[in-house]
Amino acid sequence: MTIQLLRAGDRQATPWKNGGGVTREIAAFPPGADLDTFDWRVSMASVIAGGPFSIFPGVERVLSVLEGELILIFEGGPTLKLTAETDPAAFAGDIAVVAQTPSGAVTDLNVMARRGRVRARVRKLHAAPSIALTAGQATLILSLSPGVRVWHGDARNGLERHDAALFQGAEGDAIDLAAGNPATIFQIDFWS
Repeated sequence: MTIQLLRAGDRQATPWKNGGGVTREIAAFPPGADLDTFDWRVSMASVIAGGPFSIFPGVERVLSVLEGELILIFEGGPTLKLTAETDPAAFAGDIAVVAQTPSGAVTDLNVMARRGRVRARVRKLHAAPSIALTAGQATLILSLSPGVRVWHGDARNGLERHDAALFQGAEGDAIDLAAGNPATIFQIDFWS
């Protein structure tokens, strides 16, 4: 089992071609994979202006809004309003989607899994005072709050706002989290 700490301050910002925002990759598998070769990918985006989403054939997506309000308009389908209070939205990456930002800038969490290779589950949880989670084949914990402690066995680590910890090879094991104040985290599990 390996644990990798992924600090928010270490992420590189990649500007969008349309100028509507920037993306910061948190983790991808296999390591070093690009947008055409990942099995799974987790990133955060700062959305400045609405516009069409990039199409990702053969990819399942789960989108969560961390800050702001995002309206998703699906081609030939529903319109969804996402905020920090709504559940994550799952949809196929091959469907044309246009986003609107009626209240200004948005921060979102984007989870992508290559269809037929990997399945993903995204859960928003509260970790105060403590919570025990069960790991998938790979589990990424993203903290939205400062001062979250995470451990597996003897390995103990602290997470600050937007830091993450990636657990691999611990399927079925317990991951424990604790926080002195009310804390929100995302648990993202991947299975092949």
